[in-house]
Amino acid sequence: MPPQASAPQTQPTAPTPPVAHAEAPKPPVPPKPPKAPPARSERRERASRSEEYYDTKTTIFSALIDAIDLSQLAKMDAESARDEIRDIVNEIISLKNVVMSIAEQEDLLDDICNDVLGYGPLEPLLARDDIADIMVNGADTVYIEVSGKIEQTNVHFRDNGQLLNICQRIVSQIGRRVDESSPICDARLPDGSRVNVIVPPLAIDGPALTIRKFKKDKLTLEQMVQFGTISPEGATILEVIGRSRCNVVISGGTGSGKTTLLNCLTRYIDEDERIITCEDAAELQLQQPHTVRLETRPPNLEGEGEVTMRELVKNCLRMRPERIIVGEVRGPEAFDLLQAMNTGHDGSMGTLHANSPREALSRIEGMITMGGFNLPSRTIREMITSSIDVIVQAARLRDGSRRITHITEVIGTEGEIITLQDLFVYEIVGEDANGNISGRHRSTGIARPAFWDRARYYNEEHRLAAALDAAEVEDVEGSDSFGG
Repeated sequence: MPPQASAPQTQPTAPTPPVAHAEAPKPPVPPKPPKAPPARSERRERASRSEEYYDTKTTIFSALIDAIDLSQLAKMDAESARDEIRDIVNEIISLKNVVMSIAEQEDLLDDICNDVLGYGPLEPLLARDDIADIMVNGADTVYIEVSGKIEQTNVHFRDNGQLLNICQRIVSQIGRRVDESSPICDARLPDGSRVNVIVPPLAIDGPALTIRKFKKDKLTLEQMVQFGTISPEGATILEVIGRSRCNVVISGGTGSGKTTLLNCLTRYIDEDERIITCEDAAELQLQQPHTVRLETRPPNLEGEGEVTMRELVKNCLRMRPERIIVGEVRGPEAFDLLQAMNTGHDGSMGTLHANSPREALSRIEGMITMGGFNLPSRTIREMITSSIDVIVQAARLRDGSRRITHITEVIGTEGEIITLQDLFVYEIVGEDANGNISGRHRSTGIARPAFWDRARYYNEEHRLAAALDAAEVEDVEGSDSFGG
């Protein structure tokens, strides 16, 4: 019993900087905790954790921070740092005589490593490839989107303070900040995932964090065909549109896959073209070697130094671009993008929020008007028709599936009305017993699109004609069906 009584007295001198704990003999228990349970089991166990577990974690975490040298830890690679933390936490558990099961101890080790080196409770969610969005509504409520459906998880944070610290850690990595004086921030994770943070006093129930996950495996048009997002003939037409340097606007609602589709289209840009991208948070994945990436900047503490999207697009014109790609058009930069499309920067692209091709054009007109440009509606519409060649409409259906619902050409104006021409549309046929929507992509029978001459200029007219012919045959036979 005396030896046990003396053990706690050694706690203050126990683990010091990452090398100090090597002086003491390794505790016999536990030699090496087994692998953590599967993710789903972890989530169930996490849900049943008691307040005692979190109190213990807080105590051990505080002892770890007192014992470890964070400056030395920062010099290590991630794996070595994680091993170092696990060893020190094991010693603290032994010295404090904490009674835990092996599974609980392994969970505790993972939680503390994630708190010190990563994003705390978010780490298991960020590691899952099947998650598209993570939505944190305060410390106790976390939702995710899987296969187009939103579901609540059992993940929660210790308190709003821990959540705010993680938000600050995320945005500080790209030189931004979020606090009471600047409560809204757009940022990105190192892997390219898009992040939005809004904190009190604007967020009433605690910090709200939204993460649009970045897929490690880049989606291609071929994969979209397999998923039924577009028909093979429609994919060929999109490829021809990309290669023929048509000016494209990708329209769709939130979560409809606009950025993913934009990434797919940029794969067909020649490698010798100079591309400049403008984004609020850089997330495009262009593979071409001659790419310049630009990102907007928010104002500093004094309210100065802001660089808007419009300023980026205007600066692009001085950088000798061949294509300008705007991640999302949402303001007066629409005017400058149209000007670029109409003055020799063929093949420029952008995305915007709208529910139909017609609405997309109305939104562009509205953005230009709200930007303070004193131009007649007729002039703005003529500028739109002379700049934009194709609108690609994406949608997320009520069963969670994503479809390209329209490939639409901008033909011209009749009076003050912009004339549109659908090449491909998606028709909903019905739904199966599981509630999955079934439908088909069909050609509208246009044999010679308005961009035919442009396709011929780039030697793509044969592929375009073949795709249109095949689509017409399929439409007559009625054999093209994509379920979901």
